[in-house]
Amino acid sequence: MFEKILIANRGEIALRVLRACRELGIRTVAVHSEADTEAKYVKLADESVCIGPAPSGMSYLNVPAIISAAEVTDAEAIHPGYGFLSENADFAERAEQSGFVFIGPRPDTIRLMGDKVSAKDAMKAAGVPCVPGSEGALPDDPKEIVKIARAVGYPVIIKAAGGGGGRGMRVVHTEAALLNAVTTTRAEAGAAFGNPVVYMERYLENPRHVEIQVLADQHGNAVYLGERDCSMQRRHQKVIEEAPAPGIERRLIARIGERCAEACRKIGYRGAGTFEFLYENGEFFFIEMNTRVQVEHPVSELITGIDIVQAQIRIADGEKLWFKQRDIAFRGHAIECRINAEDPFKFTPSPGRITNWHTPGGPGIRVDSHVYNGYTVPSHYDSMIGKLIAYGDTREQAIRRMRIALSEMAVSGIKTNVPLHQELMLDARFVEGGTSIHYLEQKLADRSEVKKD
Repeated sequence: MFEKILIANRGEIALRVLRACRELGIRTVAVHSEADTEAKYVKLADESVCIGPAPSGMSYLNVPAIISAAEVTDAEAIHPGYGFLSENADFAERAEQSGFVFIGPRPDTIRLMGDKVSAKDAMKAAGVPCVPGSEGALPDDPKEIVKIARAVGYPVIIKAAGGGGGRGMRVVHTEAALLNAVTTTRAEAGAAFGNPVVYMERYLENPRHVEIQVLADQHGNAVYLGERDCSMQRRHQKVIEEAPAPGIERRLIARIGERCAEACRKIGYRGAGTFEFLYENGEFFFIEMNTRVQVEHPVSELITGIDIVQAQIRIADGEKLWFKQRDIAFRGHAIECRINAEDPFKFTPSPGRITNWHTPGGPGIRVDSHVYNGYTVPSHYDSMIGKLIAYGDTREQAIRRMRIALSEMAVSGIKTNVPLHQELMLDARFVEGGTSIHYLEQKLADRSEVKKD
């Protein structure tokens, strides 16, 4: 097993990785910006290295500084967490060329799945169902673009091949708006991702967002750890995640899960990953793969009993998967609420000093957070300051436990989105289960209209 791992991230995921390392008996190195000098994970790590000023471009995205930190501390491997450099193939390649193990997929796999066109082609070849659309990148010929759109059927969505996080996409409802949408999306994609390639898919009107968690080793073994429903979203950013997905037949999950595992075997995938799908009318349609650990991994851990972060580390160290698909038992239900430092309904960030931080407890409650009393939330990074997870034997019990946990959570000094979560846990449609990806946005829009009246 590795003796020392450098954690190339910050916030709750840095602390989560640190704890997984400590349980495995591995020493840790925390890299941090000047803004995160007093962070909990920095204090708990065996060693820490400041890699730059607060802006992420000068610290957490500063590849030479991270590699240098690994070198001076004699780390053997680098765990990238999620976000920042976690899906950057050039960083993974640089790390490996410098003699470190990158805890994640191989650089060529990250490139393959990071480009939405090549990823879709690979999934089609592996038998994973994809949204009907263009066969690869859209051509330059306007007549051909119009022809493809007619064949796919309106509405269509134009997507950037190198996009992600809800950026680089545009919905088109009429032929008159098509060509301008393609031109605009190409320009935006080139500016934002350095890749102007776009492709087209049929736009599904009312789908759910359901994803499959996988683990694969470098010896050709792969398994799926069930599914997560991440449909409660605002502007393509997840707010609540749960496992399993309510109302979907287990035989459908087993079928799509095995296809995902088989796809991992075919592309030589290594580590943890997530296949993201749109689900509508009993069908799954692949949209992308995240080649890293997900924010919402705890809900999968709770229903399977498998530590996904430790699995990443053990796989990167060359171990074979120590269980087979038939050994995985899915038990109970888990729900995760992302706790953000923001106005609960205006969504404006709320950085600042936390004067009181009291987290809930009790049966089935888990809190993943790097925050403490007196901690100052920086203004330079994502607003998520923690995750509150509730587990129960049934979905109904998990919801009841989450309601109690949210009522016990007390945060002062900054605003958080806890009131929004409290409202959603009482929402009749959420309690029923199976809302679409548009539900929360429509609910918030309706709320605004009521206020205006």
